[in-house]
Amino acid sequence: MGKYVERFNTKERVLHWFVTVSFLTLVLSGIGLFSRLFQGYFDLFGGGVSAILVHKYAGVTFVIASLLLFLNHYKEMNFFDEDDRHWFRILGGYLDRNPEHINSGKFNAGQKGYGIFMGVATILLGVTGFINWFPLSFPIGIVRVSLLLHGLMFILFIMFVIVHAYLTTIGNPGTLESMIYGNVQRIWAKKHHPKWYKEVTGQEKPT
Repeated sequence: MGKYVERFNTKERVLHWFVTVSFLTLVLSGIGLFSRLFQGYFDLFGGGVSAILVHKYAGVTFVIASLLLFLNHYKEMNFFDEDDRHWFRILGGYLDRNPEHINSGKFNAGQKGYGIFMGVATILLGVTGFINWFPLSFPIGIVRVSLLLHGLMFILFIMFVIVHAYLTTIGNPGTLESMIYGNVQRIWAKKHHPKWYKEVTGQEKPT
């Protein structure tokens, strides 16, 4: 028995990094559209016109990759059991001095919630982005609502991604390595996702 166990295969990791890179590109190319205070970021793409063009095509890449990633984990993300409900009751133990390690599957309840948010928000960003791309093809009222929703989703995405980045690095050391190499140490898996570890090692049949 080796020291590691596979957590994410190549397809999952590639999709994840497509989502990550395209999202960062969207932030840098689009933040100048959100506020004039950040229009200096347009210079990274050769000016406002080029930045907007990059933003549009990065958006297409992001929506496709994000939805494919969500669909890939749909079954795991959309099932909540008693352990997940317990996770929500104690907020994952992150606010406790001596946190309890919950019997989580491949994804804990917080990760499932984040994944569902990503799926829904991606659809909203995609739809509103399409409307904003062709504003003359829609009634002005719809365009205004679309611009508002697009900006709101942008803010929420930034907030969730900051939390996600913290929890996958400083908050839970060893998590980021799983998305880089695909494998995690068995001791990490037993500690953070014991139910999933038992399933992948054949100690427990998946429900």
